[in-house]
Amino acid sequence: MAGELGLGVSLSRDMLKCGLLAGLGAGVLGSGIYWLWKRTRETPPNPYEDERMNHMYMAFHYTPPDEYLVHPNGPITALDFPLRCAQLCGKHQQEGVLKRALDVGCAVGRSTFELARDFEEVVGIDYSAAFIHRCQELKMTGRSAYRLKTEGDLGEDKIAAISPEIDRQRVLFMVGDGCNLPQLGQFGCVLAANLICRLPDPRPFFIRLRSIVVEGGLVVITSPYSWLEQYTPKANWLGGYKDNEGREVSGFDSMKEIMGTHFELVEEMGMPLLIRETVRLHQWTVAHATVWRRNNVSG
Repeated sequence: MAGELGLGVSLSRDMLKCGLLAGLGAGVLGSGIYWLWKRTRETPPNPYEDERMNHMYMAFHYTPPDEYLVHPNGPITALDFPLRCAQLCGKHQQEGVLKRALDVGCAVGRSTFELARDFEEVVGIDYSAAFIHRCQELKMTGRSAYRLKTEGDLGEDKIAAISPEIDRQRVLFMVGDGCNLPQLGQFGCVLAANLICRLPDPRPFFIRLRSIVVEGGLVVITSPYSWLEQYTPKANWLGGYKDNEGREVSGFDSMKEIMGTHFELVEEMGMPLLIRETVRLHQWTVAHATVWRRNNVSG
């Protein structure tokens, strides 16, 4: 007999081996369960999967301006932000450049659909499966119901409708990660509206632009540069900090450095937007819009 236990029970070597392996297996399984539990506890839920956020973004994208902002002295120039983003892309589109567009961080799809007016194929990508579900419904039926919040649990039932002038068959939607874009070929335009300060690491996105944007193609980026550790570790911020020599670094400074000789800055401007939370509470933001043109496909 190989061993004696304190309870007077003797075990053979094979029995002891089986018991030891079973114990180790249980320990590994227990450790794995604990790791998954701990990771779930430490990883905050994606706020963009929340139903309340879903309806808020549907309202932001699709509610007619006179219904979205009912106060006559409100900031009317901040309305229809997704539409204006698409129009900015169309404004700088050049003849002879590939008419494929990519909308990264498309949310519930308004800009993506509007881009289909000027581009023959448009791909909309977002990290939120709930947002993409809305996009798919709008593509299939041209309509989707949502609720425009007024106060507390009160609100108005609304229907988002895609204009019949837009060919919905030009549009494709998919769940995807802006830090690790899928292989989708090249594009004549990439739109990233208020995306970069919500990526865990925006630099891989900028590097990827060099290979997916054709010569003469556009990159249109808007951002309020609202860097938050909730979304982006501070080590990956493009701006909003002082470097080792004490100089202030802005997101635009880093963008110009990263884009380098690969893209030419064509236009920059402040682009206001308004997100309604209730009929009397709104988020007013002025994003920095920059338009870049690809000028060196070999770089």
